Amino acid sequence: MLFEFIATIAAGFGLAGVALVITHLSKLAGRRAPKWLIPLFGALGIFGFQIHQEYNWFNQQVAQLPKDLTVVKKVEESTWFRPWSYVKPQTLRFMAVDSRNAHANANNKNIYLTNLYLFERRRSIQQVPQVIDCSAPARADYVIPDKNSQLTIEEHVGQTTKWYPLTVNDPLFISICRNQIAQI
Repeated sequence: MLFEFIATIAAGFGLAGVALVITHLSKLAGRRAPKWLIPLFGALGIFGFQIHQEYNWFNQQVAQLPKDLTVVKKVEESTWFRPWSYVKPQTLRFMAVDSRNAHANANNKNIYLTNLYLFERRRSIQQVPQVIDCSAPARADYVIPDKNSQLTIEEHVGQTTKWYPLTVNDPLFISICRNQIAQI
């Protein structure tokens, strides 16, 4: 975030420098450029760089993901303080799943334990363990047991009351349960 701040300031000074060159060239031509030209170009440089970064953040993050992580959902938003986002909504959040490291339950091969990773612009990555039931299809948050507790995945599934239904077309379901799709 520090590097992005430095780059934003550099973009502002860079375009302000272009405006400074324009004002000097206009003086040589015998005309005066308006006094507001340099601050306007500086502001355009700052806003332009920030808008560029907001639209390219998702692609930059996905390019840095390990091969094991699969993007299963992205959230595009439009907000009033970003009026340009009404023309093209911005992706400011997305969710990825660690499909390669999904562990099947020993007693029930239709139940998997995997990690979801929640990415949001200018926030830390959150890791959320999930239990995926391929036969239902549904998902539930997996509460990691305390050091003293020895709660297995199967016991957790039995105690879980908050299941979120998944559709067969859901990318999370497809990436984890791809072997079970033919059976449903």
